[in-house]
Amino acid sequence: MLFAELSGLDPGTPEHSRVRAALIEANLPLVRYAAARFRSRNEPMEDVIQVGTIGLINAIDRFDPERGVQFPTFAMPTVVGEIKRYFRDNVRTVHVPRRLHELWVQVNGATEDLTVLHGRSPTTSEIAERLKLSEDEVLACIEAGRSYHATSLEAAQEGDGLPGLVDRLGYEDPALAGVEHRDLVRHLLVQLPEREQRILLLRYYSNLTQSQISAELGVSQMHVSRLLSRSFARLRSANRIES
Repeated sequence: MLFAELSGLDPGTPEHSRVRAALIEANLPLVRYAAARFRSRNEPMEDVIQVGTIGLINAIDRFDPERGVQFPTFAMPTVVGEIKRYFRDNVRTVHVPRRLHELWVQVNGATEDLTVLHGRSPTTSEIAERLKLSEDEVLACIEAGRSYHATSLEAAQEGDGLPGLVDRLGYEDPALAGVEHRDLVRHLLVQLPEREQRILLLRYYSNLTQSQISAELGVSQMHVSRLLSRSFARLRSANRIES
């Protein structure tokens, strides 16, 4: 197992780096599974996966295989936590050009200074004069600043006699959850021992009974049942992880 091999190597050595890189590559489907939960945030998925990969690397560096915990169960909270921290600290409600963001910081500071100076909120022209900008640029910066705050979907339609926007949004296809689950199950299956993988394939792809599988592998039916139960427990433990 790669984790056992990694634990016996000295950090910083070429061999340690090689095994660590192999573990990162092997567990990227776990990051994609976690990142898919945030696709409704309208953030480029490549960026979310990159952030999640940082969490994966941290989990790999801290994982102790001797604790008896499956790596996906251990790593998922770290990966999801890293992605949530990214959204909390770096992502605005609406993306704006970098130049507008930088100007908005200046407009915000000038507004505070002029408010203290005049004892009232400054006009657009006063802010523009202070920063040597056009009034249109100031107005654009003020509009960009509003992207830090989101309005309730229900409140957005208040007073116009129409249903709230949330009532007119499309529904989420329930089959999407199945896509995520199949991706995770596929990732977990390759981590199972070869015999357990074969038993699952014989049972659910070849539709053999436990009795037929025991005859095929030359083991008792009770042993086949125990191996199936152990495999199911690993898969269910991953599905119980909450974001």
